[in-house]
Amino acid sequence: MANEFLIRVYDVGLGDCIYVRIPGESGDNNDAFHMLIDCGTWSSEKLLVAALKQLASELPTAADGEKKRLDLVVVTHEHKDHIAGFDPALWQGFTVGNVWMNCAMNPKHPQAGKTRKVRRVAEKAMAGLASLGPALSPRLAELVSVFEIGNAGAMKALRHALLNGDNEPTYVHAGQTHEDFGIELHPKAKIHILAPELDFDRFYLGEVAQTTLKGVIGTEAFATDDAVETEEGGEHETASPPPMEPVPEPKNIGAAAFRALRARMQSSALAFAELDGKLKNNSSVVLLIEWKDKRFLFVGDAEWHGAFKKKKMNGSWNVMWNERKELLGKPIDFLKIGHHGSENATPWDMGSGEDTEEAKILEAILPLPQAGSKPTARAVVSTERGKYRTIPRGRLLKEIARRVDGVTNYANDLRDYIPKDVADFEAYERDWLKELQPPRTDFERIRNNNGFIDATFD
Repeated sequence: MANEFLIRVYDVGLGDCIYVRIPGESGDNNDAFHMLIDCGTWSSEKLLVAALKQLASELPTAADGEKKRLDLVVVTHEHKDHIAGFDPALWQGFTVGNVWMNCAMNPKHPQAGKTRKVRRVAEKAMAGLASLGPALSPRLAELVSVFEIGNAGAMKALRHALLNGDNEPTYVHAGQTHEDFGIELHPKAKIHILAPELDFDRFYLGEVAQTTLKGVIGTEAFATDDAVETEEGGEHETASPPPMEPVPEPKNIGAAAFRALRARMQSSALAFAELDGKLKNNSSVVLLIEWKDKRFLFVGDAEWHGAFKKKKMNGSWNVMWNERKELLGKPIDFLKIGHHGSENATPWDMGSGEDTEEAKILEAILPLPQAGSKPTARAVVSTERGKYRTIPRGRLLKEIARRVDGVTNYANDLRDYIPKDVADFEAYERDWLKELQPPRTDFERIRNNNGFIDATFD
């Protein structure tokens, strides 16, 4: 109903597409605030198409009397599983009022210049690595495919097409709220931005990593102002590296030397690609939405890296704990489980039982219920087994299930299920099916053929 606060997590395979409806004072759907957090997948585009079709059926008609109205689209960060659905062809039937992107996605943001240098080094390394073709390991081939995606089309849609070319997206950072951008909500609703911090390079790249980067690309190149590249007067976009033919084994060095050279290329490229991936995850827009007396946390793919340390590379969770504890350090009523259930995206002690910073964060936001009590918070994970062996991580989902309501034992529902990758399913799922887990989009699809998971709050 329109007078309920609704969170709808769409099943898009391995990706995020989350609809949030904040009721207005009248309770009428036209008076509600409609927002979408991300629209992407590593899986089938058919799932995205189905999600957007269903979303359109929930939205009010825009002022033009034809299109559907979305008041806000939030793009947490620049990874395919969060932006692949922003194809202009899929959005012709929507009118979007506002687009929020993280400050590091602003190609002109001065405090993310060193981060952009990391990306360019990674892109160059990946382009060279692509020439090795079949010689790549499965992990490296996967990373190369990430850089071959070419986010330029999606980014162009986000920056221009979704807003009909009339306005620019808003680049947001921690400490801001919806009020800073003139957005009107129910008097008892508020949208807080908890991450990323404005000084992105300092908090998430850190001085130590910057020193290493300086040694790789050279002091002079590192010190040069990070000029914004342009193409036909437009902003620099992340582009696909040009296709390259596989490099034949050279005749002027021995086979062993060539293999050693190739290994060094792969090692360097892997290091920069993974660093770029971490920086993108830690650039995620993290939202805390308050409505009446309830708190809802949407974390994108924000990572945790242990305790916060000045001048070091930090995970977004640790920065929030250090900088935004006043808002973060209280129980929440809903958690969008980060990074599809990855172990590096929800703070936890990994079963050690030690008094760590990450254990304190989890206990603060999702405290274990006292003896004789039941948890009341909710959590949902948008995930799909198959691309990464540790996504989702069963032990982590079991731990979260101890702290939330609405959990499920999926063992009977998946008894006759035949997965695409039997070995991975047996190794990483079978032992956890008998354990309680928060609702999962992949298993709910098998269990109920659902296209989404709803969480509603009065």
